[in-house]
Amino acid sequence: MTDPVVRTARHSVDIAADPRLVHRLLAEATDWPELFPPTVHVERTALDPHRELLAIWALAGQEVKSWTSERTIDPDRLTIDFVRRLSTPPVAAMSGRWEITGRPDGGARVVLDHRFSAVDDDPEQLDWIEEATDRNSASELAALRGIAEGHARHADLRREFTDSVLIRATPEEVYGYLDRADLWPARLPHVARVELTEERPGEQVLEMDSRSPNGSVHTTRSVRIGRPPALLAYKQTVLPAAFTVHTGSWTLTAEPGPGPVVTRATARHTVVLHPAEALALPGVSSLDEAHAVVRRALGGNSLTTLNAAKDHLERATAAH
Repeated sequence: MTDPVVRTARHSVDIAADPRLVHRLLAEATDWPELFPPTVHVERTALDPHRELLAIWALAGQEVKSWTSERTIDPDRLTIDFVRRLSTPPVAAMSGRWEITGRPDGGARVVLDHRFSAVDDDPEQLDWIEEATDRNSASELAALRGIAEGHARHADLRREFTDSVLIRATPEEVYGYLDRADLWPARLPHVARVELTEERPGEQVLEMDSRSPNGSVHTTRSVRIGRPPALLAYKQTVLPAAFTVHTGSWTLTAEPGPGPVVTRATARHTVVLHPAEALALPGVSSLDEAHAVVRRALGGNSLTTLNAAKDHLERATAAH
């Protein structure tokens, strides 16, 4: 048996920010959907103080890919080593390293190395992996530089908030309602049109036209990752002009106690504003006002969805 064909790739960027800040941004992988455009969702399991397993869903072109990586994080050497434990074809194996070094001007140099092979050593698939790695690495490094260099400003533009509703139904039943977004135009007044595709279970692409309170309609596109019955996470890839990032999730937990099952359904939103577009919103003259407008709009839509789920599921239960 011959050894697999292995290719390597190296990408780098100089960042005008403290090296330890850059390393910390890379180490906090559950925040990657905000940081890296291709990354949709990350779940972390700690193995020991410096090792962890990451389940990652990300876009490679227009395709959703998922894999599990083991990472070793060294905050003293400012390195992060990674190796994929489970990959989806055409990737057979992939490993690499993030390495951050200080620059004389106080900034950081980031080097990202990859080693990879393809299923059956297919040359066309190797080319595809190399192109996807080049595209995603360039996007990730550019995003990392932007966040690190504008870290204080980013904090001003970012908000996270949640809304919850108690529903007399099981988490499985509530998840089923949220999962069937193709039915939302008939169920939700603010949804004008939905196009939903699901090539693999739990990996959806949702394009939706939503009505604003002023009657205008805007189109968004999201990738949704389902982890039934407890979680449905999403990331918008086509956003309203006022946002540069919008990620979120629906989290479903059964409330403790005797009697019929009651589910706490929580909608979480994380939003990063586009400063110029946010300040151009009607009636807005400050970022605080823009955040308030966005909070009302997104929270209002989430509560409309959750209350519609509550009404639908509780009426169905009463009918039985």
